[in-house]
Amino acid sequence: MTNHRTFSLFGAFVIGLLVAPAAIAQTPAATADNPRTSNGKPDFSGFWSRPEHIEPAGRGATTFTKERMPPFVPGGEALFYKPRTGDPFLDEPRAFCLPSGWPSAFFGPYPIQIVQSDDWLVMVTEFERATRLIPLDGRSHREGIEPTYYGDSVGQWEGDTLVIDSRNFKPWSLDDYYYVNPEEYRMHSDAFRTVERLRWMDATTLSYEFTVEDPKIFTESWTEELRMTLHPEWEEVGLYEFVCQENNRCPGGNCGE
Repeated sequence: MTNHRTFSLFGAFVIGLLVAPAAIAQTPAATADNPRTSNGKPDFSGFWSRPEHIEPAGRGATTFTKERMPPFVPGGEALFYKPRTGDPFLDEPRAFCLPSGWPSAFFGPYPIQIVQSDDWLVMVTEFERATRLIPLDGRSHREGIEPTYYGDSVGQWEGDTLVIDSRNFKPWSLDDYYYVNPEEYRMHSDAFRTVERLRWMDATTLSYEFTVEDPKIFTESWTEELRMTLHPEWEEVGLYEFVCQENNRCPGGNCGE
């Protein structure tokens, strides 16, 4: 699918992969005019760009910054780097329309729609129509559920900052760095956890702080400083329907034109 906002599926995997280290910058306070829900909390509803690094501006977060990653725990490197096998089912499961997983599905160059109420925040990316349902009512993580591609997320407010804690993931690919270096197919373990912190920077920009924790792989967590840009002009068109198998140009990993 190609349109004025997006790229074709496989082109999207390649564009924006070389990401320079993000500078941790001071950001201006949100304006008093930023919308709020009926309970007075910031309302992030709208159509947004993917998370992008603050510096250099406009560079996507399709891959993580290696310089920010902490050292490996003993045995962690073997879990982090998965060898390429030549089998496309293992090397690029998205060619078979399997989910891209978290967070790579939300970091590709596709629009993201947020719909928010007092008790829920829903995030839908155009890519594979991946959807996250995030409760904001103070509940805890669910117990005894199966791990999933997009994990179990709960949100809570710290002042005007929304903090989203996600865990209970299937072991899956972390990002798209293997398109930069095919020897470094990065994975996360079943201990993977992420914390997102969203707040208004100004009238059209969200600060999006993304923290990665994986104690089976890394000695400590690390954080990427990102931002998302509001695009109200996308509302007229909305999200295009993305049915992977309908437009799959690489069935079985055999790509055509």
